Amino acid sequence: MSELFIRIFLDENMDVRIAKVLRARGFAALTTHEVGRRGASDADQLAYCAENGYAIVTMDRLDFELLAKEYFYAGQQHAGIILVSEDSPYEIARRLSHFLDLMTADEMENQVVYI
Repeated sequence: MSELFIRIFLDENMDVRIAKVLRARGFAALTTHEVGRRGASDADQLAYCAENGYAIVTMDRLDFELLAKEYFYAGQQHAGIILVSEDSPYEIARRLSHFLDLMTADEMENQVVYI
């Protein structure tokens, strides 16, 4: 990756208000709804993110842990998977903001993190 800052893609189960809060704090954030990818499979969402340099944020822990393993064993690259627990959109945005201040895009590459 050639970017310093992690770019975030919020999957379908994430509240769009999270992206608004992150953008207000200066972070790049897209939502599934904004790019017309509602209903795409988790594998398709991760592939989209990998192609476009976005770390995906999701609550779908089991699905994305399996996808991360598949990518690893296939030697495929992704920009990162951020797994969050269910909480208010503002609490998730707070935790994401803190995390994004601490980690670079290069450090996030091919990682799975839990926040």
